[in-house]
Amino acid sequence: MPASLCISIRFLQSMCHARGDLEQPEWPPSPLRVFQSLVAAAAARWNERERVEHAAAALRWIERQPPPLIIAAHGEPALVKYRLYVPDNVGDKVAASWSRGRDATIADYRTEKEVRPIHLARDGDPVHYLWPLSDPGPEFERHSEVLLAAARSITHLGWGVDMVAACASVISAEEADKLQGERWRPTGDAAAAGLRVPIEGTLDDLIARHNAFLGRVRQDGFHPVPPLSTFGVAGYSRSIDPPQRPFAAFSLLKPDASSFRPFGTVQHTVTVAAMMRHAASGKDMAQALGWPVEKVYAFVLGHGEAHGELHTPVVGPRLAFIPLPSIEPRGSGRAEAVGSVRRALLTVFGGDANEDILRLARLLSGAELMAEGETSPVAWLSRIPNSDRVLHRYIDRSPTWATVTPVILPGYDDPRKLRRRLFASKQQGPGHSDELGQKQMLEKLDSRIDFLLRKAIRQAGYSQELARAAEIEYRGVGFWPGTDLAVRYNYPEKLRRFRRLHVRIAWRDESGKPLTMPGPICLGGGRFHGLGLFAGC
Repeated sequence: MPASLCISIRFLQSMCHARGDLEQPEWPPSPLRVFQSLVAAAAARWNERERVEHAAAALRWIERQPPPLIIAAHGEPALVKYRLYVPDNVGDKVAASWSRGRDATIADYRTEKEVRPIHLARDGDPVHYLWPLSDPGPEFERHSEVLLAAARSITHLGWGVDMVAACASVISAEEADKLQGERWRPTGDAAAAGLRVPIEGTLDDLIARHNAFLGRVRQDGFHPVPPLSTFGVAGYSRSIDPPQRPFAAFSLLKPDASSFRPFGTVQHTVTVAAMMRHAASGKDMAQALGWPVEKVYAFVLGHGEAHGELHTPVVGPRLAFIPLPSIEPRGSGRAEAVGSVRRALLTVFGGDANEDILRLARLLSGAELMAEGETSPVAWLSRIPNSDRVLHRYIDRSPTWATVTPVILPGYDDPRKLRRRLFASKQQGPGHSDELGQKQMLEKLDSRIDFLLRKAIRQAGYSQELARAAEIEYRGVGFWPGTDLAVRYNYPEKLRRFRRLHVRIAWRDESGKPLTMPGPICLGGGRFHGLGLFAGC
């Protein structure tokens, strides 16, 4: 990361009343809100009450910059709301009533306003806005003095009660890394929180709006002030925010569509995924979608290399075909247990491909699934809505998730052959020279497995912070009733040398607070084949 222009804003009380477009509490305060405060501060500092001129060129430079990185303390909406009754601007009506000798009071004209501020987790922590200076050059040097002076003049951010102290400076990448707080980064994720940002023309629109306010009362009556319209909206997400995966779900029906076509979870999960992949990679499907062979080869089949070359991983988005075992009540106690595969899910890892999934899902609905060596279809796909009862177990938010199919570790769990040494020491009985080292060897094996599971979390698109803070349990026996031993599940031949384990994850942030994570969650080397699938507990 290069040097950055950093505007730091410290709230004088540990709360902020700013609201977003839908009147919901806004945290962190949007870059547009900071820009508006900067404009107001510049106008006051250089006593430009009608039109900003001295700082105009510097503010237009800010408009042209990409959305800034925001570093802020954690903020929580207040648990208790309260209401204010704000007097309307109708003093003329009350005065007219008085002139006619009638009783009137401004208290009869009040609007109810609900207040729910954001409380900052740590009192006094500033909010930092960092615009990267990839090439500071002469243009920024021309504007730096004005921008730093204007930032020091900011007094409010949010409502009028949200008093702040502000400053600005140019900081290095090393200094930026040391700033404390949650990091909100601009992202292209359509599901990320949207914050308003300035764009070219925002300053001119603010000036026009201010002039309209000054001239709102004229001889021909009152002229309402138009809302600000020239601004953009950028998606922002934190490192602890999970990726929002697009998906489409299908039921697996018998060829005559009379009922579900169930497949055994242990033996046929990989088979169902392979049949779906074959259906999605057909020539007719590619032609209907207008996809070239190269895209089908990489996006659908997962081959990053040209045909005939050694296999290389795909760089960018890749489809995953995930059979979904039913989770259903069984027995007299009606406890939930994992059953057969009757549904399947299509999603993507490694990038954003929402439009591609939607188009492919429309064509796959009604597609026949052909088993290897068969001449007639064994099932066909039918699109199901996201409200499906079983599907909800795989997509709803939950703080704890456990596997319904085992995770295949993304690497060899015993590169130093420690298990062979453990076995040899046990065979030779007590007193063997390796006996005292057994505990250390077991700890190293556990540490290696823990490392590989956290690596699997990162490979699936989750942040380093989420992978580091997660509480992980693993074992050969499943955590869900109805699951089998991890070693009994069928798996792709290319992954046979890697260990399979059932896993349970309790998601946490870096302070240890539980996080509710949405699905689908599928981890490990078999995630593109439906292995390593989790359901919310």
